[in-house]
Amino acid sequence: MAITAEMVRDLRERTGAGMMDCKRALSETDGNIEKAIDLLREKGLAAAAKKAGRIAAEGVVESYIHGNGRIGVLVEINCETDFVASNPEFKEFCHDVAMHIAAASPECVRREELDPELLAREREVQTAKIINEGKPANMVEKIVEGKIEKYYKEVCLLEQPFVKNPDITIQQLVTDKIAKIGENISIRRFARFVVGEGIEKKQSNLAEEVAAMTAKK
Repeated sequence: MAITAEMVRDLRERTGAGMMDCKRALSETDGNIEKAIDLLREKGLAAAAKKAGRIAAEGVVESYIHGNGRIGVLVEINCETDFVASNPEFKEFCHDVAMHIAAASPECVRREELDPELLAREREVQTAKIINEGKPANMVEKIVEGKIEKYYKEVCLLEQPFVKNPDITIQQLVTDKIAKIGENISIRRFARFVVGEGIEKKQSNLAEEVAAMTAKK
């Protein structure tokens, strides 16, 4: 099948891949644009896997403020060069990650960083719950491990579904960006702030306050 300039342009707009890569992918898939997209993605992800081990010491600290200043996020995301650090697509990616952290409230970036005490407490809670449900003793450990895996997906940033596209995880989002931008990208650390978090607030009872005011008169 003849590959036209219009087909190449359409594929390039949909994938962001280079012109020659798009033409080659279309040729390999006999002009089927959907198969060409899959082929480009497969090649990109394979290349991304090789890049993932490279040192990424440049990057940005991105901020995101939500709810009229009630929630704030700072996240450090690294790349390999200052050229990519100033790239609009990389900056948009960093903004999306910061926004996701504000919305999803992860505990850590990756599961290896999860507080051991927090994990042990979750394991105890799930074990007690499953035993109380009357599950067979020989199945308890297996069920608990399944619950822990689910817990990782709830609290570890890289394993959470991306809030703007729940069909992919944050790790998949990172991998896709590595494939598209051509450099290793790593989410290093983050901090999430909520106004008043951890402060014991005074509890008021409106009825008691009104009664006290009346008694004074």
